[in-house]
Amino acid sequence: MVRSTQQLHTPREPARPRAAATVLLLRDSAAGIEVLMTRRSATASFAPGAYVFPGGQIDAADEAAQRIAAQRSTQSGLQRTQAIAAIREAFEELGVLLAHHADGRPANAEDIAAMDRGNTAGTAFADQCAARGLTLDADRVFTFAHWITDRDLPRRFDVPFLVARMPEGQEPAADESEQFEPCWVRPADALARHAAGSFFMIFPTVRTLQRMAAYATVDALLTACAGETPLWTSCPRAGLLKGEDARYMEHESPFGELALVCPDGQAVHVLDWQSERPVPLLKNVMRFTAPNPGAMTGPGTNSYIVGDAATGYIVIDPGPDDAGHIGRLWGATQGDIRMIVCTHSHADHSPGAAPLQALCKSGRPPILGLASKPTARASARFTPERELADGERLVLSGTTAEGEPIAHTLRVIHTPGHAANHLCLVLEEDGLLFSGDHILNGSTTVVDPPDGDMTAYLDSLDTLDAACAAGGIGFILPAHGYVIGFARTAIGMLKAHRLKREARIAAAMQKLPEGTPEQWLPLAYDDVPERMWPVAARSLAAHVARIRQLAVAR
Repeated sequence: MVRSTQQLHTPREPARPRAAATVLLLRDSAAGIEVLMTRRSATASFAPGAYVFPGGQIDAADEAAQRIAAQRSTQSGLQRTQAIAAIREAFEELGVLLAHHADGRPANAEDIAAMDRGNTAGTAFADQCAARGLTLDADRVFTFAHWITDRDLPRRFDVPFLVARMPEGQEPAADESEQFEPCWVRPADALARHAAGSFFMIFPTVRTLQRMAAYATVDALLTACAGETPLWTSCPRAGLLKGEDARYMEHESPFGELALVCPDGQAVHVLDWQSERPVPLLKNVMRFTAPNPGAMTGPGTNSYIVGDAATGYIVIDPGPDDAGHIGRLWGATQGDIRMIVCTHSHADHSPGAAPLQALCKSGRPPILGLASKPTARASARFTPERELADGERLVLSGTTAEGEPIAHTLRVIHTPGHAANHLCLVLEEDGLLFSGDHILNGSTTVVDPPDGDMTAYLDSLDTLDAACAAGGIGFILPAHGYVIGFARTAIGMLKAHRLKREARIAAAMQKLPEGTPEQWLPLAYDDVPERMWPVAARSLAAHVARIRQLAVAR
């Protein structure tokens, strides 16, 4: 866990989310699913003017209304209460009532006209339904998603996004106070109109419609919700991109970095990639990205500086031999570099080490790492001044301006696989893993034999997972891309992806037992753009070698 003393921003308590529920009323059309949406009042306290689904806060009386609500056998009491709240809100806001009579007849326009939509507070809604002999169709309302409002917003809600089929024979009519202009719209059309600027929606609505667009029919969507758990749960995080707010879900690349830098949801972290200025991640960690973007390097190679003015600094992966980049690393540390560590010998990681060392006139920081093996390409030769032992600790220590001792300890973990001389580093006090090229954000690393070895790569993933479990490591700082959150989950997903790819390669080899790697590649990587196949061929070779090794071992 990151030390609070190293956080960049003053801790603050996000607003407590209020329990609420919303319902997506659905119908089939010749063009596909349509969902009922409505425009919020321009003076609403939350999302004014936005197109939304009917919904609102859950009241204590909603739980009490379970006495007149149907329940399916797998539906929890909480789910039924949420469904009741959503049904009530749909009635209040749009005059749609999901209910039926004792003989099974659905509620109709006559029932709705006889009820008072403006009198639903407390038990009034349930009392009106009971007086007409109506049972609420809570058993026909299913959980699609679960959203928790972003931490940076002053009004926050904890909201299941529920789905139900629109009752036949009913027509929506907005209450003209909270909601206006009810309309049926296909998810794809709503998204297109939003992109064009004519149909404003907030982030959760947009993302929900994006997921919903994958379903061809209402039945297909409701079937997907039969498991009684949301298809996803998200509390997004916000940063700044091109000077504007940008929000991200947990599976998206910037989320982990926003969680590390702004844990309480401060929407202030700039996400634009650039090479001129340092990007502070913690008080004791900053990132410089080298100006070498490309297909293999993404936005560029990340160099990390660990330490502070009291302890001096360690530079991790000084990057390519680029004078501007090296000068910026030196300037950010004011030359007080105590050690230079290269995670491996590749040309975008280690060549900057010697020039950076040469700039440090007042001291000569040692260049540390592992020597390249004979299997390394000629462009990836590297000889450190001292080799690092597995488990070795590199310690920076000093005294703060307040007279308090402070230390930053990097522990070395040997992780062969991407390269035979690859290593990772753990910042022990703050639970951070510097992963070099072993784990990347946004892509999988190339394992290129003979210096790269797939069995070693997968074994090293297990080593890193064990280190994360033992050290409470929550974040991975890769050599390419943003910080990765949920460290152990990310490692598990990466290993599963590699093994799934290996299974596809094995299947291709079985289909064409006399085939060549060139023939197996299109079968095993048909989900990868063809322009990337030359790169994929290198990892395919590593998988083929591993498959054959395992076959011999059996």
